[in-house]
This record gives sequence, C-alpha cells and structure tokens, in this order.
Amino acid sequence: RRVRANAREYNEKFHCRALVACKSPSCPICPQSNCIKTSKYNIVTFLPVNLFEQFQEVANTYFLFLLILQLIPQISSLSWFTTIVPLVLVLTITAVKDATDDYVRLCPDHTWLSLYSLRQEQWMNVRVGDIIKLENNQFVQADLLLLSSSEPHGLCYIETAELDGWPCGEGKSQLSHTVHPGEVICEPPNNKLDKFGGTLYWKENKYPLSNQNMLLRGCVLRNTEWCFGLVIFAGPDTKLMQNSGRTKFKRTSIDRLMNTLVLWIFGFLVCMGVILAIGNAIWEHEVGVCFQIYLPWDEGVHSAFFSGFLSFWSYIIILNTVVPISLYVSVEVIRLGHSYFINWDKKMYCAKRRTPAEARTTTLNEELGQVEYIFSDKTGTLTQNIMVFSKCSVNGHSYGECQLPELRPEPVDFSFNPLADPRFQFWDPSLLEAVKLGDLHVHEFFRLLSLCHTVMSEEKSEGELLYKAQSPDEGALVTAARNFGFVFRSRTPKTITVHELGQAITYQLLAILDFNNIRKRMSVIVRSPEGKIRLYCKGADTILLERLHPINQDLSSITTDHLNEYAGEGLRTLVLAYRDLEESYYRDWSERLHRAGSAPEAREDHLARLYDEVEHDMMLLGATAIEDKLQQGVPETIAILTLANIKIWVLTGDKQETAVNIGYSCKMLTDDMTEIEPCAPSLLRKAREKMMDASRSVCNGFSYQEKLPSKLTSVLEAIAGEYALVINGHSLVRPGSARQDEALCLAVHHDPSCPLLFLQAHALEADMEVEFLETACACKAVICCRVTPLQKAQVVELVKKYKKAVTLAIGDGANDVSMIKTAHIGVGISGQEGIQAVLASDYSFSQFKFLQRLLLVHGRWSYLRMCKFLCYFFYKNFAFTMVHFWFGFFCGFSAQTVYDQYFITLYNIVYTSLPVLAMGVFDQDVPEQRSMEYPKLYEPGQLNLLFNKREFFICIAQGIYTSILMFFIPYGVFADATRDDGAQLADYQSFAVTVATSLVIVVSVQIGLDTGFWTAINHFFIWGSLAAYFAILFTMHSDGLFRMFPNQFRFVGNAQNTLAQPTVWLTIALTTVVCIVPVVAFRFLKLDLKPELSDTLVRKKQKTQHRCMRHAGRVGSRRSGYAFSHQEGFGELIMSGKNMRLSSLALSSFAPRPSSSWIETLRKKKGCEGSSAGSPSGAADKTLKV
Repeated sequence: RRVRANAREYNEKFHCRALVACKSPSCPICPQSNCIKTSKYNIVTFLPVNLFEQFQEVANTYFLFLLILQLIPQISSLSWFTTIVPLVLVLTITAVKDATDDYVRLCPDHTWLSLYSLRQEQWMNVRVGDIIKLENNQFVQADLLLLSSSEPHGLCYIETAELDGWPCGEGKSQLSHTVHPGEVICEPPNNKLDKFGGTLYWKENKYPLSNQNMLLRGCVLRNTEWCFGLVIFAGPDTKLMQNSGRTKFKRTSIDRLMNTLVLWIFGFLVCMGVILAIGNAIWEHEVGVCFQIYLPWDEGVHSAFFSGFLSFWSYIIILNTVVPISLYVSVEVIRLGHSYFINWDKKMYCAKRRTPAEARTTTLNEELGQVEYIFSDKTGTLTQNIMVFSKCSVNGHSYGECQLPELRPEPVDFSFNPLADPRFQFWDPSLLEAVKLGDLHVHEFFRLLSLCHTVMSEEKSEGELLYKAQSPDEGALVTAARNFGFVFRSRTPKTITVHELGQAITYQLLAILDFNNIRKRMSVIVRSPEGKIRLYCKGADTILLERLHPINQDLSSITTDHLNEYAGEGLRTLVLAYRDLEESYYRDWSERLHRAGSAPEAREDHLARLYDEVEHDMMLLGATAIEDKLQQGVPETIAILTLANIKIWVLTGDKQETAVNIGYSCKMLTDDMTEIEPCAPSLLRKAREKMMDASRSVCNGFSYQEKLPSKLTSVLEAIAGEYALVINGHSLVRPGSARQDEALCLAVHHDPSCPLLFLQAHALEADMEVEFLETACACKAVICCRVTPLQKAQVVELVKKYKKAVTLAIGDGANDVSMIKTAHIGVGISGQEGIQAVLASDYSFSQFKFLQRLLLVHGRWSYLRMCKFLCYFFYKNFAFTMVHFWFGFFCGFSAQTVYDQYFITLYNIVYTSLPVLAMGVFDQDVPEQRSMEYPKLYEPGQLNLLFNKREFFICIAQGIYTSILMFFIPYGVFADATRDDGAQLADYQSFAVTVATSLVIVVSVQIGLDTGFWTAINHFFIWGSLAAYFAILFTMHSDGLFRMFPNQFRFVGNAQNTLAQPTVWLTIALTTVVCIVPVVAFRFLKLDLKPELSDTLVRKKQKTQHRCMRHAGRVGSRRSGYAFSHQEGFGELIMSGKNMRLSSLALSSFAPRPSSSWIETLRKKKGCEGSSAGSPSGAADKTLKV
C-alpha cells in the first residue's frame, strides 16, 4: 500500500490499482472510506435482501407457490384471499421486526462514527492519507501512523483493552522528522495486531516503520493531551475489523428442523394429493361417467385421467393448511414477547451502571435453552480488572490474615502517612507494626516494590499522586509500598526518587532488565546514596526459586508453603529477591550489556544471556499475593452452569499463568490439582492415550468401548475422571518456528483423577483439529490463553463444525467481536472496554452473572414454550386438515371442502391463534427460582427432547387420530339421526357446523391440558376464542348478512337450527370425550410411572434443601499469576528518557511531608453415570506422565 499525506486522489488511485491487481472478492470497494457498519440493511437493499432471507424459509416459498395455484380457476376451490392475506401479513410483520432489529444496530453505528477530528470532520468521512488530531480519552477509529504528540519526544500513551482485552497503558513513539510526512509504503491490510512493517520516504531519506509507531483502531488515547496521526488503514481495512469477521445470518436449530419438517409435510401432502387424485380418476371413470348429463366435466376436461390431474392440484390447495402460514407469524410474535421479557427483567438490571439487559435480536431466544458450550473472554468478562494487595510473606512470616476473624475486622489505619492512598485497605496491622519497628527485611521488601517497576508517577497537586502502570498488578504492588511508607514519588531516565518513611531518597537507576513472557521476571539495578549497587528482582516462583543462593534453602521452603497457601485461595503470587553486586563486576557486565544492545544481529539473544547471568545467587525476600477481583457471582454462575452440563471454555489474550489462576479463582479448575509434570511438545495423541489408560484403570480395567453410550460421538467423552485443558495461542496454529518456552504439562487430581493438560500441538491444523476437539470435549473445562481475536473465532468454528451443539460466546471488547459473530449466540458485556462487543452481539447485559438467568430462566422457558407451541400447532392443524382427506372418499374425490371457506380462513387467524400465543408467551413448568435451583432442568433443551422428529410424528399421529374421530363419529351419527320434528338431520351444512364446532371445542380443551401456567390472559384468550367462534358462526348464518351479501352467505339460520338439536350437542360431547380421554389417561400414567424432574418439582410442596458446598484449599504448584505484559515492557523507553514529563523531573526536589465455596463433583452427561460407577479411590493417586 502507498499512502501520501493529505492527497486523497493520489491515495485512491493506488488503492484502486491494488484492488484491480489482487482481484480478491474480500477487497472493499474503491475508494476506501472509514465507514463501518454492524447493520445488515440500508434503504435500497432492505426490501430485496429481506425478502430473499424470508423466502429462504421453505414455508414462505411454499405458500407463494400455492398462491399462484389459487389464481388458476380450473383447479382452485378456494378463494385467493385465503392465502394471500396471511402471506402478506407474515411478510410484513417479519419485515417490520427485522427492520426494527437492524435500526437498533444502525443507531450505535452512527454514534460510533460521529466522533470528530481536527477539522470537525466525522470519522466516517476520514480517508486513507488524512492527517487527523486526537485528544485525550478519544477512541482511535482508524489505524494511524503517529506523527507527533503533546508529550516529550513524541511519546503517546494508549489503552489497548479493545484489542487484547487488557486495559493497561502502552507507550507508542513517533519517528524522528515525521511532523511533515512524505510517502509511506507499507504492508497490505491484514489481521496481525502485533506486527506492522513499512517504510517512510521523506526528503530522500528512508525511515523504517514498526508496530511501535502505530495507533490501531480500538485503542483509547490516555494521559496524552493531543497527538497527530496519518491514516494508513481505514474502515474494514483496519486490523481490528480484519479480525472481526462478517455479520452472519443466524438461525436456530428449531428453524432448521422446521424447514426439514416442512419438506416432509410437503411430501406427505403430495402423497395425499396423489391418493385422492387417483381416487378421483377411478371414480370419474367408473361412476362419474354415469352422471355426465347433469354433472358434466368442466370445460377443457375430456378424460378421467385429466380430471384426476386437476383434482391433484385442487387437493394440494385444500390440504395446504397442514403447514399454515400463520405458524410463522405466531413464532415471530412469541419470540418478540420473549425478547421483551428479557429487556424488562429487573433482576438483570445493573443499577450501578444503569444498564438493563437487552435482546438485540428476536430470532434466537429458544436457542438460549439449548446451549452446551460457552466461550468466554476473561478480562472484563469474568474479572473486574481490579487488583488488590491481599497478603505477603516476608522473611518466613506471612501477613494478611485477620487477627480476630470472629469479630468484624477493621482495616489498618494509615493516617500516619500523608501520601497514603485512601482507597487502599489491608487487614493485618502486624505488617504495619513491623514497618514502624524498623524490621530490616520488611523495609527491604517494600523498598523493592517501590523501585522494581516501570510505573510512571504524576502529581497534579501537592501530595496527590497518580500512578500509571503497564499492568494493574504493578499498580497494586507500588500502591501497597506507598501506603506502608515507601512512596514512589518520581523518576528520571537515570534516577528513582522514593520517600521512605517520610525521607526522600534518590537512587541512581543503572539498568532495567525488562520482563516478557519468556523471562517471567523483571529486575532493576540501582545505586543507593551510600554507593552500594543492588539488583532487585521480582517474578514467577517457578523461575525465581531456582535462581536463589543455596543459603536460602530453609527460607525458600517456608515461603513455598506460604505460596501454596496463597495459590489455594486463588491469589496471584510473585516472588521477590535481591543481589548485591560488586562495582568491578557491574562495570564489566555493563560494558557487555552496552555492546549487546548495539549488536546488529541476535540482539535479544545476547541481552537474554546477560540478564540470566546477573540474575543468579539472589537472596530471597519474600512473596506477594494479589487478588484479581472477579465480578460478583462469577464462581456461583460457573458452578450452576457446569451443573447444567454446559462446558465453559475461556478464550483470552492474557498470559498462561494469569489465565490459569483466574480459572482457579472462578472455580472452573478444581482445588485439588496438585502435581505438574513437564512434557514434550506435539504429544496430543499420547496425552489422549494416557487419559484413556487412566480411565480404564479407574474402572477396574473394563473397556470403554463396551460401556460407551451409543449417543456419544467419541470414546473420550465417556472417560472417568475430570480433566481440564489449558492450551496456548501459539499451539493452536503452527508458527514459523516452534517456541520451546511454552511447555506442555500434565497435572494430577487426587480424588477423583482430574488432570490438567497443557498442550502445544498446533491444534487448529487440519491434521490435528479433530483430535484436539475430542480431547478438549472430554475435559470439564478448557482455557485457551494468548489467543488472537481470529483464533477465538477459529476455536468456536471448530466446535460448531464437528459437534452438534449450540455454542454461545460472551465478551466485552472488540477483540471478542469475531467469536461473538461466529457462535450461534453472541453475548456482549457492556463494560469498560467500549461498545464494539455489544454492537455485534445478539444479547447484552452488564455482568457475567446475568448469563445464568439468561440461560436457565429465559432460555429454558423460551425453548419450553416454543416446543409446546409447535407441538400443539402441528396437532391442531393436522386435526383440522385431515378431515378434508377422509371426506374426499365420500364426496367422489371432487375436492369439496368440509368447512366453508370463511371457517378455513379464520381457523388459524382468529379461532385458535390467541390461545396458543398465550401459551407460547406465558407458559411455565416450574417457577424461576426452581429453574435456578435445579440446573438439571436445563438438560432437555441440550438433548433436544421437547421438539424433535419423534415428537413431531407423535403430534401428527394425535392429530390424525383426532381427525378420524372428528369425521367418522358425526358421520355415523348423522347417517340415521333425525331432528326434533322427525326430519332427516343429515345435510352438508349441518354436518360442516357440527364438525367445525367439535374441532374448535376439542382443540380448546387440548390447549387447556397443555397449559402449565394459567394467567388471566390464558383464560381470556381460550374462552374468548370459543365465544368469538360462536359469535362469528351465528353472524355468518344470520339474515342480516344474507341481505347484504346474498351470494356469499346463502345458508340463513343453518347454525341456529343445527345447534338447537340435542343430538348435535351429544355428538359434539362424545367426540370431545373420545378425543381427549386417551390423552388424559396417558399423561396420568406417565406422571405416575415415569415422571420428569419438572413434574416432581411441581408436586413437591416442601422447599428444597440448601446445597452444602465444601470449601477446600488447593495446595499446588500452579502459583504465579503476575500480569506480565503482552509485549516488552517500558524499561528501554524509561532508560532513554523519552517518556519523561518535565513535571516528573521536578518531583524529585520536593521536601518530605509530615471468597465462595465449590460443589465437590459435577453432574455427568446423561449416559455417562454408569461408566464412572465403582471407581476405586486408590486409583486416583497415580501420576500420569506423557
């Protein structure tokens, strides 16, 4: 790509040439604007696109075809309005609903794009090559090359939460001489967030460009008054949008099943039409030919065969109500009602943020009741991003426990320190006493915390300090040191000023040994005012403990016990150590460090070796324990969802240690994980074999192939024991060179056998993806860390591809948009990381805990209601339509209808529509609190038990049975029945009224039996529909309508005369009883012999027992949770001095101034209970090594 500053015509010319050259269908149109949208339609495309989507529903296409047939008079025995009115009504209602949903998405798009740049131009009008000005706290809406900023040396601070999910500051720096840019030649648009390559040509000079010079879309400008940038990528070309994926048209599994069922019903309809057409041809040939004198064939019909052909199409029209178009209208209305229930739910309203839950789509509600896999972001979704200094170990003493836990604890009083942060709280006063008593180890402990970091300090007013940390962990540690009297005050490129118990001390900063994901530690080398050179180091315990001097062995053992204790509480731990350096050694080491830093090649390798050399033989000071506060209710929500047989996978851009610790904190990973054994990479198959071997040993050697339930797709899904999988993003897709620092590990659970697998087996490659999926699905929990937004979507797509399960993705940042769009259901958390996730989501709310209610209450009820609605709808329409089929055998197969055309038109629109809508909107099987208390109630939706092909055929069978009785009982009675005056009762209109009345009463009684939760609306709709039927029936047979429309309403008084006969009412009563009694008997027997859980809960009067949750501490070696940066730290930048403000330099001259419990075992998937029975407890102590 070529970009020239403020030259739109030039830039568009090259952009168009690139498009012609690449000829890629994924390339955007030319010229490239910065406009993006999450909506699907616009004014021009709405009508064609929406109609195209609606006619993807097989039923809509089917009814359009029927409408065309009804316009042919030779084959239609029904008026055209019986089909066109419902069809237009359906299309209109659905179009209005879709337009409303899309408008909701469109409004935030306009708000998102209406942020202004330097010339008060809207972001949507920005083009590639424009130079724009950003101000503090503004979102970056295009990929910019940083030109200059208000900070010294052109530094710029940004927050990257929208990109990697981690709301910490990063520093970006401008190139020298870039205030007046020339031409930029760079890489084409791609989705690599951490890489950028290009060259700036200016005044015959070339300057290399890297990702350090870029401000990517989705970042937020922080702590920088202003900056100027050159737009390199705009709109869909930005790296964030390249990772976002396309907006997909999502349909539920019930929608897909209904399309299949409609095809089957259409086949059944064709079969009935063929049977009746053959009957017509035979009847015309054998019998009808004898009546040609007064029953001649229609014009154009010259043979019995052709008469049968026309009769086929006539019956296709008459019998089309087996799939009524009102079904789809009713489905949309029910879904709309369910969406409003979600929006109105006060228990999902966050008063703190004033944010209600929002159903941003109305088409996926019942899918919420069928979720089996949840893919969750970590930062901002499970956690609050609030780090709290909780406990510490200093010289073998542990601090942080409440002295009198039985009493209400009081926080430590830091009033002695005028610079203390008033928001900081600590509960153990003994640590402060040690500081005041002059404990040298405690002083050195906090001195390390005040010196070993890359935090920047800003003092806007005297005594009011503001720390800007690259990670919240660093901020928490420096704040803890500040409150205990060791206040980091300011820094320059060569000094750090700390106020130690009120005395200002300036240390000479000699070197910063920065941290990264490989080193897992950070060090600084400082010279004290006395001239002593000392190295301070903090890092992961697995790294630092092996670098200690042998003299620390006893202290190391005690500190390790403390680390185990802290880790068992889910705290993020860090080890602190120091080393004194000789002047001569440091001088020699510093010279070698300078040469390594200037090396043209392998600079990082040379530096890593020197860092490793000096960070040895250190003296142990202690350890810190930081609590990464989870969102309220996260552990309980995960526990309940897991009991509902929902598997939760965490997909995060954070580092492995942090992700695992959060897994323990939120109880995804069990507390009994103890041993970790390192393994070689790429041994996925061997890991799976060991899982199988361990399972067989637990089950006394029995083969799982023999015990595997037929419904499971993999042998691994039936293994005994509980496993958890942790996999790194580098392991998902094969990189150019395998990184050996990301080791495979295997941990062992004590009781039952519950290993934690750490894999690096390039799992998303084609040759490994199936084995990875089978292994992951056999695990209780899966954590994918250090994954890119695109990899998140790939993991979700992998599960969708091979598992017939509903997936849900939940996140709060733009880095989660791709997986939100890919999953069957996308949920956005309206948190602190912008609104991109919410804009792309199907549902949104403010806290993760609301997901429990969304699925177990709203989702489960929506699925239950939709299934009951569909079962009843198919039943009542087969009962209604099949009467025409039986009547065909008694009317010479003439395509004559049993009912009059007005009853046919109004049956699904008026007589039976409202009662079934009330059931579909308001019905419940158990109250909402029982749905939360008994997660097992969620299982029928996952197993698709309430509406499937079997249930469909049962409904059809019941409908056919009802239609047989509905036709033949009145037919048999009317054969010999007489009126009160002795006249023959049997006539066509009387028979039609009797059958129609019986039908309306039977289906009304049936819906009364199906309704589990009665409301005033249910009563009103059911009894009101019956009343409406009789009112309309008597009106249509009244003298008044006959006088107004004599050609339409010819049978005056027929309904009154027919329903005045006792025989008719006895016939109706007999038909109703015979149709309903078998259903009632079957349901009573089922309730007594094989009740479902919901039936048991309904009959249960006593309150359920409170679940007792066992709390057990975890003693394991999985401890370090320090939030290392996703990139190199600020060490080099700090030492260069480019990031120093003048106000910070002046500060050195200032004078001193006076948790929850966990359920022990999780419910196994149906069919696996027998596999795990009889497991010997002794088999659980084995260590699995791969």
